[in-house]
Amino acid sequence: MSAQSAIAGDETREQRTEVRKVVGVVSFAHGVSHFFHLILAPIFPWLKIEFGLSYAELGLLMSVFFIVSGSGQVLSGFVVDRVGAVPILLGTLLAFVLAALLLAVAPNYTVLMLGAALAGLGNAPFHPVDYTIMNARVPVARLGRAYALHGIVGNIGWGTAPVFLVALTMQFGSWRWAMLGAAFLAAAALVTVWFNRERLAVVPEPHRPHADAAPLPGTESATAFLRLPAVWLNFAFFLTFAMALGGVQSFAPEAARMLHDVPLELVGVCLSAYMFAAAGGMFAGGYLIGDPQRAERMIGVGFGIAALVAVSVALLPWPGTMMPVLFGVMGIAAGVATPARDMLVKRAAPPGATGRVYGVVYSGLDIGFSIAPAIFGLLMDAKKPGFVWLGIALVQGLLIVNAFRAGARTRGRGPQPGAVGT
Repeated sequence: MSAQSAIAGDETREQRTEVRKVVGVVSFAHGVSHFFHLILAPIFPWLKIEFGLSYAELGLLMSVFFIVSGSGQVLSGFVVDRVGAVPILLGTLLAFVLAALLLAVAPNYTVLMLGAALAGLGNAPFHPVDYTIMNARVPVARLGRAYALHGIVGNIGWGTAPVFLVALTMQFGSWRWAMLGAAFLAAAALVTVWFNRERLAVVPEPHRPHADAAPLPGTESATAFLRLPAVWLNFAFFLTFAMALGGVQSFAPEAARMLHDVPLELVGVCLSAYMFAAAGGMFAGGYLIGDPQRAERMIGVGFGIAALVAVSVALLPWPGTMMPVLFGVMGIAAGVATPARDMLVKRAAPPGATGRVYGVVYSGLDIGFSIAPAIFGLLMDAKKPGFVWLGIALVQGLLIVNAFRAGARTRGRGPQPGAVGT
């Protein structure tokens, strides 16, 4: 199916099936990338014992992953726009395979560090690659649903990694078998993409204005998009988005336990409730965002509700048994806003610069994930769990401000519902 032939509302059954296959393959690969975010954290107890590592040394492994991923993501966007998405996607999955194999045979901490760096390198191009493919191959009226499935499978990757890795470690008595299992998973994704490479192919088509027309803003050169305020407003949005999610993932459950005497058996359930509720919210949000121009309003409603929940956890005397429910409500609200988040970036991308824009903007995620645990950890060390939740609410409020500022710069731009997702 060519991008030009996929007109929403006038698709044949074969074209709809083709779109589903494209989104399915891309989402599977995205789930594997999220799986590799957590390839080391679940087996920290075993690594600590075998190599005699401190908690700081273990944490540094994750920092290396996200530092390499964040810096590589910016550069990879340029490469994707130049050579196409599929060759880069194949390379990223191969890097995951090699990283897992290297970790499986690691004799010391230095090799563990190299494995973490290689996994981070593999993770770097995923957002420029995925969104370049989906924006080119999926009709705009269905992009919201495509973004939703993409995000849901990413959440499944996060949720699957701890269970998968710990189960293999316990079954075979060694964390090295878990790394081999991870290599097998990445190899399965690599083979899947290889056999669907023609279906996913997007020929790089830099925008070339007519000779008598002025070039569109951000298309004058390969780096001209960096002068667009909307790009940096979206970068700030994603930075604060990652800080909010990083606060929830790292210390929100423990802070809730300290505030509301949450039973220990429910502390872990809180985060699971958030992640699975967010996945359900993404599904709903994918259908609600049929009009790209509604993106900032959906973000405002979703994160506004999430911020109110966070404030209530900080200030109201909730019973501890209610915490999983509140985490779930916050997850649904944030999940509904997630497809709108991705649509906001699409509106900011000039023609021919999709990979570059997504590379720069999504690098904010890696930066946010890198710094959020340290900031919220300081609040926990200071025995201020209420401030953790107020901080999460504050960051969510900043998300709304950034969304409307970025949306104001791009309102009315981009294809309308029914157009092709190029």
